[in-house]
Amino acid sequence: MDAVHPRVLGYLGRALSLELTAVQQYMTQASLVGLWGDEASAERFREETVEEMQHAERIVQHMLQLGVAPAASQLQQVGHAPDLVGLLELNAELEQQLIDHYDEASRFCLVIHDEANGAFFQALLEDEQNHSRDLEAWLLQLGGRRRRGYALYATNADRRDRRSRATF
Repeated sequence: MDAVHPRVLGYLGRALSLELTAVQQYMTQASLVGLWGDEASAERFREETVEEMQHAERIVQHMLQLGVAPAASQLQQVGHAPDLVGLLELNAELEQQLIDHYDEASRFCLVIHDEANGAFFQALLEDEQNHSRDLEAWLLQLGGRRRRGYALYATNADRRDRRSRATF
């Protein structure tokens, strides 16, 4: 067996952490929206949980084949939101982290001419891109993303306006 570049091993470890973070997040959200009475969304989140768990399993199997003991370094906290759109926005952010990670890992493998690991990361990248498109479609069905930046700007502008009036 050829030695695997240490940076590729780092990409695999980080990938496992991100995938298990997604499992944790989707599982929690399935339970949460179930408590809200939204069983259809709960079922979709359960399906997402299974998909992300399958990704994690593929990574574990790949690491074992490389002779490396799998270890997730750090899971991110589950994000909280007051409604389904907010949860989906959090998920879209997590999916973007996965896409960025797999894109970087596959590009690095190209640079070092590691075709096997590059193909592995590329396959996961394509899965996550499809998943991201599905999330965006779901968000569109619900009216699309919110414009957080504008609301924050308006709130800060209102505060500045009140302060400026109070000093005169």
